[in-house]
Amino acid sequence: MSPAMPAFESLSLSVVVPTYRRPELLARCLAALLAQTLPRSRYEIIVCDDGPDADVRALLARFSVPDGSRPALRYLPVAATQGPAGARNAGWRAAHAPVIAFTDDDTVPDPGWLEAGLKAMAPAVDAVAGRVVMPVPDPPTDYERDAGRLGLAEFVTANCFVRRATLERLGGFDERYSQAWREDSDLHFALLEQGCRIERAPDAVVVHPLRPVRFAAGLSMQRKIMFDVLLYRKHRHHYRQRIRRGPPWFYLAVTLLALAAPACLLAGWFTGAAFAASAWFALTLIFFLRRLRGTAPGLRSMADLALTSALIPPLSIFWRLVGVWRFGWALP
Repeated sequence: MSPAMPAFESLSLSVVVPTYRRPELLARCLAALLAQTLPRSRYEIIVCDDGPDADVRALLARFSVPDGSRPALRYLPVAATQGPAGARNAGWRAAHAPVIAFTDDDTVPDPGWLEAGLKAMAPAVDAVAGRVVMPVPDPPTDYERDAGRLGLAEFVTANCFVRRATLERLGGFDERYSQAWREDSDLHFALLEQGCRIERAPDAVVVHPLRPVRFAAGLSMQRKIMFDVLLYRKHRHHYRQRIRRGPPWFYLAVTLLALAAPACLLAGWFTGAAFAASAWFALTLIFFLRRLRGTAPGLRSMADLALTSALIPPLSIFWRLVGVWRFGWALP
């Protein structure tokens, strides 16, 4: 056994970090993980490379040292699946410790993160949810405000601790979540339905800095809504209780009006076309103004809001229908 690899029986935690071709962000995360107050012999770090990349492998080689002065750092290429759910599964199954700590490659864990999370993991506890801090400007853009809600989430894989035995019993993450969306809620709901004990650890903090995004980034985000269909089909009660109380009636109404206006026009019913177009415009304006309230001023921000307010409702419905096609009927 090399000096850099502690005896497995001394390990209390295995930290699993999925990554996908973001070595700069991963380097920042690893620097924070290597600076934890928990003794280095008590944890290992497993980087699960979801799309094996030479730059990521080289980065880990630079961070690794042979003298045992740092925690064991392991590189795990993941080629059999696609998405963070599959990468996390590969990570915890390869782990040597009884408790798995999950975070993401774009987070910066506080120095006491692992120590606080492990302290909250009492013998009868199955999982622990830490606290995510996402600094947002004041005032934020609509996108930044929406992203900042991550800090209010009840259970996220950017900061959670789960017993390996519990993951084995639940089967881990559902790998059908092939993007970073709802796979953590799926695990959370499965824990609840199995009667698992989940505690909170407010002192176990990771910072999740916002990254710059391109214009109208909210449009591409709508693709992820297809996974709400899967989550709703699996956990209807918890979905309605914790995520969305009912179907997206507003989006449905706006989308139907957008379709009705040209249909009426083609049918020669000009009054109906005018009514549908006017109603669509009114609802879209309400949506725009609601999102505008409390956001950062500026021409770019206003243009972003105008475009996305017009296109988000039909895109959201479209991707729900894609989700129905992939996973079966449901209207989350």
